[in-house]
Amino acid sequence: MPNIWKRLLIGQPLKTAQSSEERLTKKIALAVFSSDALSSVAYGTEEILFVLVLAGAGALHYSLYVGIGITFLLAVLIISYSQTIKAYPSGGGAYIVARENLGVLPSLVAGAGLLLGYILTVSVSVAAGVAAITSAFPVLIPQRVLIGISAIAFIMFANLRGIRASGRTFAAPTYLFIFGLTATIIVGIYRHLTGDLPPLPPRESSGVVEALTLYLLMRAFSAGCTALTGVEAISNGVQAFRKPESVNARKTLVAMGFILGFMFLGITVLAQWLHVTPVIGETVVSQIARSVFGTSWLYYYIQVVTCAILLLAANTSFADFPRVTFFMARDKFLPIQLVNQGDRLVYSNGIILLAGISSFLIAIFGGDTHRLMPLYALGVFMSFTLSQAGMVRHWLSDRSGHWVRNLIVNSIGTVVTATVLVIIAVTKFSSGAWAIMVAVPLIVLTCFGINRHYREFRTKMTLSQELETPIPTEHIAVLFVGQIHKGTVAAARYAKTLHATEVRAIHVGLDEQDAADIRLKWDKWGMDIPLIITPSPYRNVTDILIHYIRGIEGKHPQAAITVIVPEFIVSRWWQLLLHNRTAARIKNELLKEKIAVASVPIQMV
Repeated sequence: MPNIWKRLLIGQPLKTAQSSEERLTKKIALAVFSSDALSSVAYGTEEILFVLVLAGAGALHYSLYVGIGITFLLAVLIISYSQTIKAYPSGGGAYIVARENLGVLPSLVAGAGLLLGYILTVSVSVAAGVAAITSAFPVLIPQRVLIGISAIAFIMFANLRGIRASGRTFAAPTYLFIFGLTATIIVGIYRHLTGDLPPLPPRESSGVVEALTLYLLMRAFSAGCTALTGVEAISNGVQAFRKPESVNARKTLVAMGFILGFMFLGITVLAQWLHVTPVIGETVVSQIARSVFGTSWLYYYIQVVTCAILLLAANTSFADFPRVTFFMARDKFLPIQLVNQGDRLVYSNGIILLAGISSFLIAIFGGDTHRLMPLYALGVFMSFTLSQAGMVRHWLSDRSGHWVRNLIVNSIGTVVTATVLVIIAVTKFSSGAWAIMVAVPLIVLTCFGINRHYREFRTKMTLSQELETPIPTEHIAVLFVGQIHKGTVAAARYAKTLHATEVRAIHVGLDEQDAADIRLKWDKWGMDIPLIITPSPYRNVTDILIHYIRGIEGKHPQAAITVIVPEFIVSRWWQLLLHNRTAARIKNELLKEKIAVASVPIQMV
């Protein structure tokens, strides 16, 4: 039954040879890898305004200057990552670039920043998507956590079906959003130029909280930089494109940059013309769309597609997070299970891990976008800076082609992103960025610990010229007997087939009557295998069994010992709750003691 549900949810398995068929066209790839960056238009301007409004409504007009600065930074990143894709056509994410050019520690910092960025992308995007729909339908506000987690589960299952299938699923909402926002901007500009777009009435102000200082402008700039998260996604997923991969990836990156820049500046300009004041309960995009289209169906269209793109922006993380974990796990810095591809040729374990962590954050922060935002951009800009610095080192080493021009571009990228990183760290430290500064070192230390374990494992498991332990000269099979039933008899028959030097059985008696009943039945069904009954006054079966095995090892130091344990296999998961699982506990403890265990499965049909 579980397998039937699995097939219904994620589809039939794909052959490894079909991986080339799962590659993406540029149009689909734009939806898969750019939905995060494009969706940030829905909250990037709003985050700028939420900071500037602290200095009063008169400070809101500075949002345009902040927006222009962020757009310039976007252009620098697009050009820089285009160079990175060209230099690393097999995939040039921050982790790979830093690993090859800067060393292990910087690469792990970049990887940790990316992982945190992708996790927060899912949480923030989904929370913002829910905020968009609750702006139109306030009655749903109390259910925003449930809606958010349900959305994450939907995106997870869509991605488990394969990257091409998820791309087809999410392409339409992405392009509908681009069409909707573009139409809003164009109509809004036209109505403003014709004098048909009056500004919104002023809202009641709670008064000036802070003075308009350079520090406040820096805070607004760092808040708006959340609009740039996801720009690096295409460089991480180059191998998901159809051939020629790097060419198609660069074209898609440039297209994304133009669309993102136009929509972000357009929304920022309209917000200034309309004198939009950010408020809790209605998003800036909602206020702009209501001003441009009124409460017609076009307004609700904008709200629905904005909600859809924000919810599905998480898809970028689901496409890239598993790839980053794959690279890190391949280098033995994360669990090797993250290297494995699932039935649909995607890294299923990484997808499930991302869904679980991001759902936890949604629940912890109550699905509140503004509580999650301060955690958002710092990790991403860590990876931006290290990626650009890695490319500077790359061009200094590989002086081919137009390396001087490329060096200048990536040097500018390094300086700019490092400056923004410092600004974000300083301005957002007290409001939550400190958590990222703590989380990144913890992740790096964890990665080093995992790598140390794998190195020790490889060292201990490497075959030397001579094996240290001699080949056993005898084999003793010990059958564990709990109760006498069909499973016990099947295990006894299996023990006979081992042709061991000696076969014996042991029962740990909990009381005298129990021991007598076992002895009586064993004499009839035990197939002449001698049975030892050992009392356990403290009812500790496992310790008694291990002590008995140690006694055999002491008397037979050259013997191989196999403990045979009958183990029931139930047909329904809930039936596990009706059994004490003694066999499983015994097996686990024996394996910890380096004792060979053979489980004889007993299927109840």
